[in-house]
Amino acid sequence: MHIIRMLTTLPIVFAFAACGPDAPTGRAEAQPPTADTAAERPSAPPGDAEDFAYETERFADVRILRYRVPGFESLDLETKKLLYYLYEAALESREIIYAQKHAHNLAIKRTLEEIIKHYPGDRDTETFRALEVYLKRIWFANGIHHHYSQDKFAPGFDFESFAEIAHETPGDFPLRDGQSLDDLLAELRPVMFDPSVDPKLVNRAAGVDPVAASAVNFYGPGITRDEVEAFYADKRDTDDPTPISLGLNSRLAKQDGELVEQVWRVGGLYGEALERTVMWLEQAVTVAENDAQREALEKLIEYYRSGDLEDWDEYNIAWVADDASNVDTINGFIEVYNDPIGMRGSYEAVVQIVDPVATERIAAIAREAQWFEDHSPILDEHKKANVTGITGRVINVVVEAGDASPATPIGINLPNADWIRRQHGSKSISLANIVHAYDAVRGGAAAEFAHDDEEIERYETFGARTSELMTDMHEVIGHASGVLEPGVPPLHESLGSYGSTIEEGRADLVALYYMIDPKMVELGLLPSVEAGYTAYDEYIRNGLMQQLYRIEPGADIEEDHMRNRQLIASWAYELGGDGVIARVERDGKTYFDIRDYDALREIFGMQLRELQRIKSQGDREAAARLVERYGVKVDQALHAEVRERYAALDIPPYAGFINPVLTPVESDGEIVDVEISYPTDFATQMLDYAERYSALPTWN
Repeated sequence: MHIIRMLTTLPIVFAFAACGPDAPTGRAEAQPPTADTAAERPSAPPGDAEDFAYETERFADVRILRYRVPGFESLDLETKKLLYYLYEAALESREIIYAQKHAHNLAIKRTLEEIIKHYPGDRDTETFRALEVYLKRIWFANGIHHHYSQDKFAPGFDFESFAEIAHETPGDFPLRDGQSLDDLLAELRPVMFDPSVDPKLVNRAAGVDPVAASAVNFYGPGITRDEVEAFYADKRDTDDPTPISLGLNSRLAKQDGELVEQVWRVGGLYGEALERTVMWLEQAVTVAENDAQREALEKLIEYYRSGDLEDWDEYNIAWVADDASNVDTINGFIEVYNDPIGMRGSYEAVVQIVDPVATERIAAIAREAQWFEDHSPILDEHKKANVTGITGRVINVVVEAGDASPATPIGINLPNADWIRRQHGSKSISLANIVHAYDAVRGGAAAEFAHDDEEIERYETFGARTSELMTDMHEVIGHASGVLEPGVPPLHESLGSYGSTIEEGRADLVALYYMIDPKMVELGLLPSVEAGYTAYDEYIRNGLMQQLYRIEPGADIEEDHMRNRQLIASWAYELGGDGVIARVERDGKTYFDIRDYDALREIFGMQLRELQRIKSQGDREAAARLVERYGVKVDQALHAEVRERYAALDIPPYAGFINPVLTPVESDGEIVDVEISYPTDFATQMLDYAERYSALPTWN
């Protein structure tokens, strides 16, 4: 098979839209709620009480869940201590994500928290209840913009009422030097209440300067995309086979008219929080499981102290080399989804422990990575000749922080640097206890959107299994596959704001292409090729319909995972026509029925070949044509229908998590045990975090 560039210039079909698992390079995100899955639903984690309430509350468009850490109580003391130290290291820097997303986020959050903690008046009023919801939305999104749509929240109360409540509250408000409370409120007023001020966290609409038009705090005022690209063009060595990730750990600002990088490190920007994270990482080093883990942690500490991106690469190489430890952590400025031009990393942290039984499923895929690469439909010159060091694991999360919390990915593949992946390998993880929590609360959307009883029955039988496999293959052989052509810069430099969409689409297509390959049956991962049809059904109905539930009426698709799913599904629908995917209207409802699964697989293969070519050659023009043509625009009539059908199901479009709490038990100054508990109140945890992990100054 060979896909040519002409495919990116075919006429667009607007019959349904100009047009999957949730979040970023190196992440798989949780699908919008679908159906309960019966026969293949993963069993509850060991020790999971039947009456454990996974869902604790709902507000706005989200529901709050909990997850358990199976087997924690039976771990040995040294393992518990290691997890506890990494847990504290993760949480100490959690507020960095607020500061990264908007310059006023911490001031708004801390002002509202003071009111929630100390307001002495009547709390059972419409205004105060709206204020509580507004703060919960900020906690959930790590800022004043929606975590998914990127739109700024409307407070739900007016400024005058807000100011009156603030004045009645005897709180310790986050004032600048010499600032009065009235001065603070006046400064916050346009940011909170004027919809024209910083309306989009990330604005990549056609025809706008994405740097100047985005509210994210990665760039100082008055900076344009052209200035950013010119600044880094002078720093890029196109002949370097091991390039650093330029801009990954700094804010770009103007000082005396000159662009300067404000590096995130101990002693630099956000250093107050990073210093506390380093303190706990140093404790973790003392109880490391082995030399490889100890070396990786020491290199992470060195990086946080220096802010040197070469140290970041050294850490990632050491982290990949540690493939034997049962405990692991992801901690750093990693994913670039919040940067409108895909350079700067958001702080995130995940602390995890391996699930040895479930890991065998994902390890079976990792062991065959070379076979998958060799048999890929991509161009031979874009294949890896020697797939190196791919580690696949299923893990249970102990805590998440920063950009990974409260809304969390369900799969992660790192590191992101292409040359490290090529030379040293990568780690892929599936977050088992997060997936189990999602599964425990899923509703009946598949029965609503599936075309017929056969599709529903197949989903109920195999849906959980194929969903897991999609995540596993997306991470293990998707992100880890392919190579760049010589001289092509890293993905987010070459493709800019389209890089994440193309990369996530590429990883999805690898999983889709192999989902109905006989190899899956040979490896014992599926009972039959037909079982894999389930993944195709779900991907098409999600990409063309179900995920639209997350979009506000009249809005374009902004989030990269949603863009890539619609791109793939709508492009495939156009290429195949009714003979492959038929649009069916029945009883006033729309369905998409796959008529030829083998032909659809061929289309997925052609799409994969083209997306890999775009990445390997750094073809930004082709990336822009595809994304803008198929991944951005929404058919408003179909969108309205989807929202109406979901409204009847009473399923919130988003979910996030309360973390477990680890509490050390001490005797004579020594930790003798670490206990785990599972809180049920979101606000209580957020206020506790605000009290304990708030080293950052309000104004940076």
